[in-house]
Amino acid sequence: MNKFDFFHKLGVKYPLIQGGMAWISDSSLASAVSEAGGIGMLAAGSAPVEYVQQEIRKAKQLTAKPFGVNIMLLSEHVEAIARLVCAEGIKIVTTGAGSPGKYLKMWKEHGITVIPVVPSVALARRMEKEGADAVIAEGGEAGGHIGELTTMALLPQIVDAVDIPVIAAGGIGDGRGIAAAFMLGASGVQMGTRFLVAKECTVHQNYKERIIKARDIDSVVTGRSTGHPVRVLRNKLTRRFEELERAGASIEELEALGTGALRKAAKDGDVANGSVMAGQIAGLVKEEQSCSEIIEQVFSEAAERLNALSIDLIVKDNPADERD
Repeated sequence: MNKFDFFHKLGVKYPLIQGGMAWISDSSLASAVSEAGGIGMLAAGSAPVEYVQQEIRKAKQLTAKPFGVNIMLLSEHVEAIARLVCAEGIKIVTTGAGSPGKYLKMWKEHGITVIPVVPSVALARRMEKEGADAVIAEGGEAGGHIGELTTMALLPQIVDAVDIPVIAAGGIGDGRGIAAAFMLGASGVQMGTRFLVAKECTVHQNYKERIIKARDIDSVVTGRSTGHPVRVLRNKLTRRFEELERAGASIEELEALGTGALRKAAKDGDVANGSVMAGQIAGLVKEEQSCSEIIEQVFSEAAERLNALSIDLIVKDNPADERD
């Protein structure tokens, strides 16, 4: 079976999922990605069910192509949103921050393709056993909430451990990253940070400009002491967070500092005091483009890279060892 059959069966042109980014991945971005041939994702985040329903219905008006909903399992609204995707006829769901096991039976009965984000081989195996259709192996290079393993280490181990399709995420922002993911056994990729600067992305312009100006060393992880590490770009907020962590602040104090910080950056444009979540590939992102331009560019680059691979890896005898 062709490794890309999974995406073809979902009715999409490119083996690409747009990352579900809270306060950012709305109907405008998701529908544009779907129209361009990928799978656009609405991010439920911690939003109430009424907001998610509104965005689903807006997306339906903007595209007739497949799109999905990313559900954060720690949300206080998760029960209602889990039922909402069934009622609204959503056919693709990705999940994060836990195991969607308790909802899998209901979602499968409604014909939903379920793709959990996993940070480890153990969780990938568990998701396969519980009936997930595929998994997203997300490395710690990704923006937002992350695990410990890097994509290059995590991806091939999960590919070897499960029989369902594995989608690579974390540190992928151009055609080279996509080609590398395919070489490591992925059936597709998920990209988030690259789409932050899409013309159809409604995130505040200050946020976009911060991504475009990012250097390779501007990414930092906060919150390791709380058990909920988050990758963001350095600013006043991250420096304050680091100060409190070094001073031994309580988990409650640290989490209070982060409450509402993403919305502050994404919607209000306060990129100094808000949480500018972004992956380590932010330094690769140099311009604002449409979703169609981004997708066509990265897959054209990936095809060129893969087609150019004609490296002779056969180990030859060392001439110095030859004897007359």
